Amino acid sequence: MMTVSLCVVAYNEEKFLGRLLDNITKQTYPHELTEIVLINSMSTDNTIKIMNDFQNSDHDFKNVVIADNISRIQAAGWNEAIMSANEEVIVRIDAHAYMPPNFIENRMKNIELGEFVAGGPCSSIYENDDSWGNLLLKTDNSMFGSGINVCRRGIKKNYVNTMSHTAYRREVFAKVGGFNENLARTEDNEVHYRIRQAGYKLCFDPEAVSYQYARSSLKRMINQKFGNGYWIGLTLGVCPGCISVFHLVPCAFVLGIILTAFLSCFGIWQLASLMWGLYALFAVGNTVITAINDGFHLFTPVMPIIFLLLHVSYGLGTLKGIFEMPFKRKQLKACDRIEEVKEYVKKSLEIGCEENV
Repeated sequence: MMTVSLCVVAYNEEKFLGRLLDNITKQTYPHELTEIVLINSMSTDNTIKIMNDFQNSDHDFKNVVIADNISRIQAAGWNEAIMSANEEVIVRIDAHAYMPPNFIENRMKNIELGEFVAGGPCSSIYENDDSWGNLLLKTDNSMFGSGINVCRRGIKKNYVNTMSHTAYRREVFAKVGGFNENLARTEDNEVHYRIRQAGYKLCFDPEAVSYQYARSSLKRMINQKFGNGYWIGLTLGVCPGCISVFHLVPCAFVLGIILTAFLSCFGIWQLASLMWGLYALFAVGNTVITAINDGFHLFTPVMPIIFLLLHVSYGLGTLKGIFEMPFKRKQLKACDRIEEVKEYVKKSLEIGCEENV
């Protein structure tokens, strides 16, 4: 069996980190083959204390490493994790996540079958069991809410373009380098594009599930969608090949609203009627399906409005990103750490080979 470094990057995650570490202690993959790498992004709460307490606890893992991510940038944290990891396989998990006991085992199963990159579906879960929170969760998880995304709802083993909570053989980073630290939310898409360009495939296994805690309020969810859309727009100027057409649908919807509203001012209202009619059909249809599958709740009739708010916020974010992209393109492309990580991993692999001779 291969050894694995499970990596976590955290910034002010005292609320979630403790339960994630509890998930880690329950992993079924042999603990003596597992290294835990904890990256603290200069947290101002009790995150580092929780990490230190875990490192000093009576654990049975091969090793527990703690390192600092001085810049606080998420992508920089993952680069720090790659360079802090010592084992054959690197597995990423967000601090704001939930891991089933077989999380590592299911990923390693595919790696040991010969895959170089492996992962599975990642769905949203809600931390509080209340009607409003569950409605937000169901809206985000629905087909109309999150789009037709195989990385969230795939049902068969397949090769995909990108995934969350992924496992990589270390040699992958020796060939493609690290994450682009200039990309705040699309670093996964970009590095996975380079991995695919290097000839590797991303193995998606529906059994290798993981979960991400959803935003706890509508305002935070809207802000998240706007930010996600914004970075999609910016990334179009850096790596258009790593952006899917589905990422651009909300932007097209917002442009459709603007165009049809303009035409309606001149008496051409038919396109607006058609667009809003189709949108209402999908929004109400998905609401009905959700109610049938999960039961009707007090806030269920509000779901079509939430769909609209999430789609418009994402689309507006994308438009803003596209507008700013020409002015930031050069800055976003330049990231010396990509090559720095590549050279570091190359040397560490060479040293490891020499020690094994």
